[in-house]
Amino acid sequence: MSRLVKFFVVIAILYLLWMTLFQSDGGIADSTTYQSSQQVHQFKDYTIQVLESYEGEFRVLSLKNYNFGREAELSPVDFALGWGEMSKPEVYKQLSIRQSNRWYYWRYEQAPPIPVQEIASLSANTHLIPATPAIATQLKQIDEDDLIYLKGKLVEVTATDGWQWRSSLSRNDTGAGACELMLVEDVRVIEN
Repeated sequence: MSRLVKFFVVIAILYLLWMTLFQSDGGIADSTTYQSSQQVHQFKDYTIQVLESYEGEFRVLSLKNYNFGREAELSPVDFALGWGEMSKPEVYKQLSIRQSNRWYYWRYEQAPPIPVQEIASLSANTHLIPATPAIATQLKQIDEDDLIYLKGKLVEVTATDGWQWRSSLSRNDTGAGACELMLVEDVRVIEN
């Protein structure tokens, strides 16, 4: 095979991958295999079980998009969210905040702007599963520092091969398993 033909084959493969990975609006309703009752949703080989309702006003402290991996198929974006004192710019702007590998990290230089326990209990990394393609599009338009309203359900996702991903149901936990896994049914920007 000549170099030119190999080059065009590679370009074609990359284009197909790009179309597959990045052109879907996302959302579990983006698939014809999506079925739902109030408490259980089916999406491809996943069962999404509702654990409890979840809603509120949150400040987007940080956000991170994901395109690869099993989790990204369901949840293409994580928001590090703050509420209460952690939604106030004079508080969270004193922290260094970042996200990586589905985790949310914060640190401070001199002294914490509020007690460390409050930073942990008034903020969380939230894995967002858009319920519809329209909600997926809305989530893509949200920026860091936006004050938003989210409404939906905290869920547990299981797959036929035994894999599972479960939301925390506590506002006071930290570390592995402390993130919220949210099926987002409504989202609005309150303030940019």
